[in-house]
Amino acid sequence: MTTDFPDFDALRAAIGTELGPSDWVSIDQRRIDLFAEATGDHQWIHVDRERAAAGPYGTTIAHGFLTLSLIVPMTQQIMTVSAATAGINYGLDRVRFLTPVPVDGRIRAHLTLTEVAEVPGGVQIHRHVIVELENSARPACVADSIARCML
Repeated sequence: MTTDFPDFDALRAAIGTELGPSDWVSIDQRRIDLFAEATGDHQWIHVDRERAAAGPYGTTIAHGFLTLSLIVPMTQQIMTVSAATAGINYGLDRVRFLTPVPVDGRIRAHLTLTEVAEVPGGVQIHRHVIVELENSARPACVADSIARCML
Protein backbone atom coordinates (compact mmCIF):
# COMPACT_ATOMS: atom_id res chain seq x y z
CA MET A 1 0.00 0.00 0.00
CA THR A 2 1.35 3.41 -1.00
CA THR A 3 1.55 6.16 1.58
CA ASP A 4 1.18 9.59 0.01
CA PHE A 5 2.57 12.67 1.69
CA PRO A 6 0.52 15.66 0.51
CA ASP A 7 3.10 18.21 1.68
CA PHE A 8 6.55 18.48 3.18
CA ASP A 9 5.17 19.04 6.69
CA ALA A 10 3.55 15.60 6.49
CA LEU A 11 6.96 14.15 5.54
CA ARG A 12 8.59 15.81 8.54
CA ALA A 13 5.86 14.46 10.82
CA ALA A 14 6.58 10.94 9.58
CA ILE A 15 10.26 10.84 10.57
CA GLY A 16 10.87 7.56 12.38
CA THR A 17 7.89 5.86 10.74
CA GLU A 18 8.36 2.45 9.11
CA LEU A 19 6.55 2.16 5.78
CA GLY A 20 5.90 -0.77 3.49
CA PRO A 21 6.33 -3.40 2.49
CA SER A 22 6.36 -3.08 -1.27
CA ASP A 23 5.02 -5.88 -3.43
CA TRP A 24 7.28 -8.86 -3.99
CA VAL A 25 9.62 -8.60 -6.99
CA SER A 26 10.70 -11.84 -8.69
CA ILE A 27 14.32 -12.10 -9.75
CA ASP A 28 14.32 -14.49 -12.69
CA GLN A 29 17.26 -15.37 -14.91
CA ARG A 30 16.04 -13.11 -17.71
CA ARG A 31 16.18 -10.08 -15.37
CA ILE A 32 19.69 -11.08 -14.24
CA ASP A 33 20.86 -11.56 -17.84
CA LEU A 34 19.41 -8.21 -18.94
CA PHE A 35 21.19 -6.50 -16.04
CA ALA A 36 24.44 -8.21 -17.08
CA GLU A 37 23.95 -6.92 -20.64
CA ALA A 38 23.17 -3.39 -19.45
CA THR A 39 26.20 -3.19 -17.15
CA GLY A 40 28.74 -5.45 -18.85
CA ASP A 41 29.02 -7.54 -15.68
CA HIS A 42 28.92 -11.11 -17.02
CA GLN A 43 30.54 -12.84 -14.04
CA TRP A 44 29.73 -16.56 -14.16
CA ILE A 45 28.02 -16.60 -10.75
CA HIS A 46 25.26 -14.50 -12.34
CA VAL A 47 24.93 -15.77 -15.90
CA ASP A 48 26.36 -19.29 -16.25
CA ARG A 49 23.75 -21.68 -14.86
CA GLU A 50 25.89 -24.80 -15.26
CA ARG A 51 28.97 -23.40 -13.58
CA ALA A 52 26.90 -21.67 -10.88
CA ALA A 53 25.15 -24.96 -10.08
CA ALA A 54 28.54 -26.27 -8.94
CA GLY A 55 29.43 -23.00 -7.22
CA PRO A 56 28.98 -21.82 -3.63
CA TYR A 57 25.23 -21.09 -3.91
CA GLY A 58 24.17 -24.00 -6.11
CA THR A 59 22.54 -21.64 -8.62
CA THR A 60 22.99 -18.27 -10.24
CA ILE A 61 22.51 -15.22 -8.03
CA ALA A 62 21.45 -11.66 -8.76
CA HIS A 63 24.06 -8.94 -8.98
CA GLY A 64 24.14 -6.94 -5.77
CA PHE A 65 23.72 -3.79 -7.83
CA LEU A 66 20.62 -5.28 -9.48
CA THR A 67 19.11 -5.70 -6.03
CA LEU A 68 20.19 -2.16 -5.15
CA SER A 69 18.71 -0.69 -8.35
CA LEU A 70 15.31 -2.20 -7.53
CA ILE A 71 15.15 -0.05 -4.39
CA VAL A 72 13.95 2.82 -6.61
CA PRO A 73 10.73 1.23 -7.92
CA MET A 74 10.05 -0.50 -4.60
CA THR A 75 10.34 2.73 -2.60
CA GLN A 76 8.18 4.53 -5.18
CA GLN A 77 5.57 1.89 -4.54
CA ILE A 78 5.81 2.41 -0.78
CA MET A 79 5.66 6.20 -0.70
CA THR A 80 4.86 9.19 -2.86
CA VAL A 81 5.07 12.90 -2.21
CA SER A 82 2.24 14.53 -4.14
CA ALA A 83 3.48 18.02 -3.21
CA ALA A 84 6.67 17.42 -5.23
CA THR A 85 6.89 18.24 -8.92
CA ALA A 86 10.00 16.08 -9.30
CA GLY A 87 11.91 13.45 -7.36
CA ILE A 88 15.66 13.11 -7.77
CA ASN A 89 17.81 10.23 -6.58
CA TYR A 90 20.58 12.02 -4.69
CA GLY A 91 22.64 9.02 -3.61
CA LEU A 92 23.38 6.55 -0.86
CA ASP A 93 25.16 6.89 2.45
CA ARG A 94 25.63 3.22 3.27
CA VAL A 95 24.92 -0.04 1.43
CA ARG A 96 25.45 -3.63 2.50
CA PHE A 97 24.62 -6.82 0.61
CA LEU A 98 23.95 -9.29 3.41
CA THR A 99 22.40 -12.29 1.63
CA PRO A 100 22.74 -13.31 -2.03
CA VAL A 101 19.48 -13.33 -3.99
CA PRO A 102 19.19 -16.67 -5.82
CA VAL A 103 17.62 -16.90 -9.24
CA ASP A 104 13.82 -17.09 -8.88
CA GLY A 105 14.06 -15.53 -5.43
CA ARG A 106 11.68 -12.77 -4.41
CA ILE A 107 12.50 -9.52 -2.69
CA ARG A 108 10.51 -6.63 -1.25
CA ALA A 109 11.38 -3.42 0.55
CA HIS A 110 10.53 -1.80 3.86
CA LEU A 111 11.72 1.69 4.69
CA THR A 112 11.98 4.06 7.59
CA LEU A 113 12.00 7.78 6.97
CA THR A 114 14.99 9.01 9.00
CA GLU A 115 15.52 12.64 8.06
CA VAL A 116 13.88 15.48 6.13
CA ALA A 117 15.99 18.58 5.49
CA GLU A 118 15.31 21.79 3.60
CA VAL A 119 17.31 22.28 0.38
CA PRO A 120 16.92 25.02 -2.21
CA GLY A 121 13.68 24.30 -4.07
CA GLY A 122 12.46 21.44 -1.89
CA VAL A 123 13.50 18.90 0.71
CA GLN A 124 16.06 16.13 0.95
CA ILE A 125 14.79 12.91 2.47
CA HIS A 126 16.82 10.11 3.98
CA ARG A 127 15.35 6.62 4.15
CA HIS A 128 16.75 3.47 5.71
CA VAL A 129 15.72 0.72 3.29
CA ILE A 130 15.69 -2.97 4.11
CA VAL A 131 15.37 -5.34 1.16
CA GLU A 132 13.80 -8.51 2.47
CA LEU A 133 14.54 -11.84 0.78
CA GLU A 134 11.62 -14.24 0.96
CA ASN A 135 12.25 -17.21 3.27
CA SER A 136 15.50 -15.73 4.60
CA ALA A 137 16.16 -14.65 8.17
CA ARG A 138 18.61 -12.03 6.91
CA PRO A 139 17.88 -9.23 4.44
CA ALA A 140 19.33 -9.26 0.96
CA CYS A 141 20.39 -5.64 1.25
CA VAL A 142 20.24 -2.66 3.57
CA ALA A 143 20.84 0.87 2.28
CA ASP A 144 20.51 4.44 3.42
CA SER A 145 18.93 6.15 0.43
CA ILE A 146 18.82 9.90 -0.17
CA ALA A 147 16.33 11.59 -2.49
CA ARG A 148 15.30 15.15 -3.20
CA CYS A 149 11.68 16.17 -3.58
CA MET A 150 11.47 19.39 -5.55
CA LEU A 151 8.64 21.93 -5.68
